[in-house]
Amino acid sequence: MYAIECNNLTHYYGKKLVYENLNFKVEEGKILGLLGKNGAGKSTTINIMNGFLHPYAGECLIYGEDSKHLTPATKEKIGFLIEGHVQYAFMNVHQIEKFYSGCYKRWNSEPYWELLSKLQVTPNQKISRMSCGQRSQVALGLILAQDPQLLVLDDFSMGLDPGYRRLFIDYLREYAKANNKTVFVTSHIIQDMERLIDDLLIMDYNRILAQQPVDEFMTKFRQYNIILDNPDIPFPKNGLSVNVEQIRAKVSFYTYAERKEVEGYLNREGIPFKSIEEINMNLEDAFIGLTGKY
Repeated sequence: MYAIECNNLTHYYGKKLVYENLNFKVEEGKILGLLGKNGAGKSTTINIMNGFLHPYAGECLIYGEDSKHLTPATKEKIGFLIEGHVQYAFMNVHQIEKFYSGCYKRWNSEPYWELLSKLQVTPNQKISRMSCGQRSQVALGLILAQDPQLLVLDDFSMGLDPGYRRLFIDYLREYAKANNKTVFVTSHIIQDMERLIDDLLIMDYNRILAQQPVDEFMTKFRQYNIILDNPDIPFPKNGLSVNVEQIRAKVSFYTYAERKEVEGYLNREGIPFKSIEEINMNLEDAFIGLTGKY
C-alpha cells in the first residue's frame, strides 16, 4: 500500500518548468526525505500533495485519492507542518493544546506533552515568551497530537538549534516506527536527514537524481579523490562519472562505479595519476557530490 503516489506529475509557473513527468511512491510506514536545492520543486510538490496547488499535468494520489479532490476523511489522515504554524502567541502551552484538541477527532495529547516535557517547558508558559526553537517544538507536538497517518513536514528544522533538532529527530523516528506512521519530510539541514529517513528522493531542476533507500544510496554512490600527474590537463567527464570537480591536480570524482572500474577508465584513457583514494561520505557530502556545489 502507498500513502503517496505521484504519476507523471508536471508543473509550470507561467512559462517556467518546475518538473516534468515526476514519478515516485511512498510506502505506508516509511519515512521519506525529499532533498533538493532551492527552486528544485520541494515546496511545489508538497503543495500539490495537500491539494493547495493543482498540477499542470499528471496526478498525485493520497491513499488512493486525487489530491485535487481529497475527501474530509482523507484530509483527517494528514498532519501538515509549515513555517509559522503556531499563530496564537497570546496562549500558553496548555491553552493552545486545549484549543487545537477540539478541532481533531483523533486527538491524542500524549505525544504533545511527552515531547514538551523533554524541553522542560511548563504548561503555563506563554508561546510569546518562548524561543524560536521552543515554539517550533510546540508546533511539531501539535502535529503529532492530531494522530495523523501521514505527516508532511516542510523544512521542520527551521529555527531549531542542534540540540533541539537532535531531540526531535530521535523522538520523531521512534514515534513513527512505533505507531506505523508515514512521514514525508524536507529539510535544508541534510545531515539531520541521514539520522531520520528510510528512503530519499533527490531532485534537481526538472528531474530526479536519486530515488532509493538511503542506506543503499550511501553504499553505492562513491567519491574518489584523484591526484593527477599534470595539473594543467582538464579531467574529462564520461558516462562513468556523475559529477567531477577539479582544482588543479586534485580531482573529486563522483560515481556509482567501483574503484577497479575507475582505475580501468583512467588507464584506458591514458590519464596519468599519482594516487586514487575512496572517501567516506556522509549524506550531505553525497548530496553535494550528486547535485554540485552551485
